[in-house]
Formats: sequence, C-alpha cells, structure tokens
Amino acid sequence: MTSPKITRRDTLKTGSAAIAIALAEMSMPDFAFPGQDKLGDLVPFLNMPRARPQMLDWETLDSWITPQDQVFGVSHYGVPKFDPKTFKLQISGLVDRPQALTLEQIQGLPKKDQLMTLECSGNGASKGFMSAIYNSKWTGTPLASLLKSCGIKPQAKEVVFFGVDQREETIRKGTPRERKFNSQFARSLSVDDAMSLPLLLAYQRNGKPLELRNGAPLRLIVPGWYGIANVKWLTRIELRNRRFVGRFMGRDYVTLRGERHGQRIDYVETSVSQMNLKSIIARVTRRPTTGGVVPVKAYGAAWNNGTAIGKVEVKVGEGKWVEATLDKQPRAKYSWTFFSIDLGNLKPGKHTLVSRAIDVNGRVQPSAKDDEIALKKTYWEAYQQWPREIELKA
Repeated sequence: MTSPKITRRDTLKTGSAAIAIALAEMSMPDFAFPGQDKLGDLVPFLNMPRARPQMLDWETLDSWITPQDQVFGVSHYGVPKFDPKTFKLQISGLVDRPQALTLEQIQGLPKKDQLMTLECSGNGASKGFMSAIYNSKWTGTPLASLLKSCGIKPQAKEVVFFGVDQREETIRKGTPRERKFNSQFARSLSVDDAMSLPLLLAYQRNGKPLELRNGAPLRLIVPGWYGIANVKWLTRIELRNRRFVGRFMGRDYVTLRGERHGQRIDYVETSVSQMNLKSIIARVTRRPTTGGVVPVKAYGAAWNNGTAIGKVEVKVGEGKWVEATLDKQPRAKYSWTFFSIDLGNLKPGKHTLVSRAIDVNGRVQPSAKDDEIALKKTYWEAYQQWPREIELKA
C-alpha cells in the first residue's frame, strides 16, 4: 500500500478516543498492509472480472476507509426524488411524545462517529458480485437516546424504519387472493436490539454530507448487520407491539438453509440480519523468479458482526493452513481487519490460494462444501471461503 492515496483521507476527525487512534494510524506510511513488499509486482487473479464503477476494487485497495468512488449502492425501489428542504423524520407509534424533526434539528442533537464495514448480504454470491462492501466513518445522532426522549411505552416490542422509496407490489401473485398495494421500503429491529446496539441516524460519511444514492439526507446505520438493515432515505420510525413482516424481512432477504437431523434434512428460513464471519484474499504480489521459484505474498481483509477476529489462515493448494499477520492498526470493533502473509517461494504455474477467518470464540469461516453453505438454497449470506487462482510466470 502506498501512502499518497492514504493521505487523501487524513482529514477525517472524530470525538472518540478509540476512533481517533484508528484514524490517526491512517496517516502513517503503509498503514493498510504494512507487510506489503513495495517492490513486488501485482499478480492478477485468473478468471475474475474487473470491479465495476462504484464498487470496491480489491486488487487496488489501498485504504482502510473506502473512497466514495468505490462505494456501492443498492436500491430496491429506485433512488427516490424528494425535496430535502422539506424533509422531516417522524417518530410515532407506541411512544409518549411523538416527534417530527427536521434535518437541522437532528444535526443539532448530540453527535457521534461510528466506524463500520457495510456489506451487501449477496456479496460473494458470484464472481461478478464480490465488491459490494466498504468501510466508513459515519456521523450522526445515536438512536437510543432519541427514542428514550420520546418515551417508549412498555408494550412496544418492535421498531420499524421506513424509507421514502416505495412502489406498487403484488402479494399472492397468480391466486384468487392476488392483491396490489403501495409498499414503502421498511425494515425492523426489536426494541432490545434498537436500544442496545450503537445505532446511528447518519447524515455524514467520512466528514461529508451523504450522497443521495447512499441514503441522503438521513439513513439508519446498524453496526454489524448486513446492508439491507441500514435503511436509506429514512423518513419514519414507528414503535409497535408486534413483529413487523414486510417484503424485505418476510418474503425477500430470507435465507433458506438445510439442517441435518440424522438422515433427515429440514429446511429452515431465517431473515437476513447480522453479518457472518468472512475473509478474502484481496491481492497477491511477487518478486522476480530466483533459482526457479517465485517469492509470493498475499494480502486481504476479514470482517463479521463485531465479534473480534482471532486469526486468519491461508492455504496454498492442498497444503497446510498457515496463520497470517493481522494489522494491529487501524482497528475498530465493527470494521474489517486487514491481514498479510508471506507465502514463501512457489513454483511457476497455476496456484489456488484461499483464506479463512476464525473469531475469538473459535467460529471458523466455512468452506463451500460445509453444510451451512452447501445446503443453502438462496444466495444471501454468501460468506463461504473464496479460493483465488493465480498463475506465476517464470
């Protein structure tokens, strides 16, 4: 990693001591993969499409904080058109004091920064979709304190977040009970999750106002949860006394997975929520061939729902798993951790490299052959180990 591109992010500031330490490291030379050989040449991955615009480019990744031009955006009902000047956030339902806040009023509330890696739950489902992930510093106001000020009624069990974006939907298509209705994008969390997680009503990313495609003027930030839970264009928060089941919780973004019970496999559906443990080799470099072999190094990233990463291991071909070196800084609970490893001298020819992350609780990132991946029938939560193929020229 070279330092010139790193310095373009050194203007980020924060009020948190932990975040300040992490961001301060970003201005140091080679903060991103400190073990990288500056004289090494990049080895391209075989049979891999290049990253599309506004998606992360793993092979040129040089920053712990992702630049805006590599930030992905997903919208299910299109990017809405509305006047930010007339924006108001409605907080209603089972609260003692409903509120309608302008953006200016929200910006006047206590401010907090949150470092977080945000990943689409379908990221990694195919070779053409492996770059829907980015790391950011979000700025906004904590949700918990705002909800407390509204007075949460004891019977409130669910907090529903509505975006501005909407579209006509059809339910029970092709049946006598087929119905069309106007559906507003929405996701929900339990009151317990909403009050215990460091949720943020964010209006800035990396010290700048949000761009419209990323949820401006206001979006929900849910550290450790997949992107679908981080509602963009947030316009209404409603507290209810029962579970909310909308399209993007009960009919879409539902993972169907087989579970073995002796000789029987039962299929269970779960709503996409917390991010799973995952890692990927982002880059491989080499030195000139010496004595018939090629010195090779690899670099990558690991992330999950905020549980600390214990270690990352890398394997070449059918060889043994070898532990990589985790970057000590920058670090933040909900952000990715970069790693590097010296793979030694490899013979010219094709090689397959793969990484696996292991968290502090002993949880191991599964391979594609493990049941939790092999028996999964939907593409969401694609957190399997991802082999990378390279070819070393003599």
